[in-house]
Amino acid sequence: MIHCYEPARKLFQSTERLPLHSHRYFQILSTPVINRHSTPTPTGMASRDVLIGVIGGTGLYHLDNLTLIETVNPETPWGSPSSPIAICSLKSGTKVAFVARHGRHHNISPSVVPSRANIAALKSLGVRAILAFSSVGSLREEIVPGHFAIPTQIIDRTKGIRPASFFEGTGVVAHATFGEPFSIKLVRWLEVEVEKALKAHGNGVVLHKDRCIICMEGPQFSTRAESMMYRGWGGDLINMSVLPEAKLAREAEVSYALIATATDYDSWRPHSEVVTATQVIQTLRANADTAKFVAASILEDLHIAALQGDILSEEKGSMKYSIMPRDAQESEEDTKKLAFILPEYFGPNELAN
Repeated sequence: MIHCYEPARKLFQSTERLPLHSHRYFQILSTPVINRHSTPTPTGMASRDVLIGVIGGTGLYHLDNLTLIETVNPETPWGSPSSPIAICSLKSGTKVAFVARHGRHHNISPSVVPSRANIAALKSLGVRAILAFSSVGSLREEIVPGHFAIPTQIIDRTKGIRPASFFEGTGVVAHATFGEPFSIKLVRWLEVEVEKALKAHGNGVVLHKDRCIICMEGPQFSTRAESMMYRGWGGDLINMSVLPEAKLAREAEVSYALIATATDYDSWRPHSEVVTATQVIQTLRANADTAKFVAASILEDLHIAALQGDILSEEKGSMKYSIMPRDAQESEEDTKKLAFILPEYFGPNELAN
């Protein structure tokens, strides 16, 4: 068996070799190991029968029951994804696609992650649901470092420098609905299954539900004043990764949910030291086994649920009424570009009303 990713043990042997990047985007276990005898496969390929895509994440990429099938590097109208995508199989043969958000060597800062290419590349492989993993800061006392959370709301504190729409730079305007930024049916399914997995693991980790996550620009940590302000706004978690991923998944009609693992209390606690990357690394070590166990427990059932279709029903067709009336003189370049993610609306002879 060829494992998809190298064991986390090697990554933890020396913290001195780990980059001291912010935990808001720090996915220290996101280094894919590519079979030396295979090379990334160019795309333009049809679906690989992969329904589930995974972005990130902590403790996930060295599951013992994942076998590498191939690596692909789809070229999209928005460039290449942040890493070659590893298509792996579970013991049952179920395929899952993995992309490392910040690159195989964690060399991509959150502000320049090619999120459009990541989402477009996953969809080009047939992915209909994306499960994103992220380490986060906690803005609430009860969300203890080491706990898991599945948010249902987002407050955007990015600075407008991240491309946040597939329609940017085209002559087509679209206003995707985003009142519920995560796919609620997928979220509700995950709440049950993740909680079940955590209880089975038996290490006392708590799952927090219906939480609001702040997405900040970074790469620096919050000031204490900012952290306290976010609490006053109703924020419960903070990271640097969930946007524009969630927005782009919505535009691509792909279901999207985030599993967040708390690593620290950010900077809001008045009698505590502010967060440091060293503290984050220590907590990530403790989180790794739990994340592995949860992922191994839910991926097979998630694939089955996706095949049944209900958890994917919210997004399919959702962009039909989000695209503004189009000009009959719409450029062929724009049509071809947008057809990559939305062929139903931008295919040959298709023109939105």
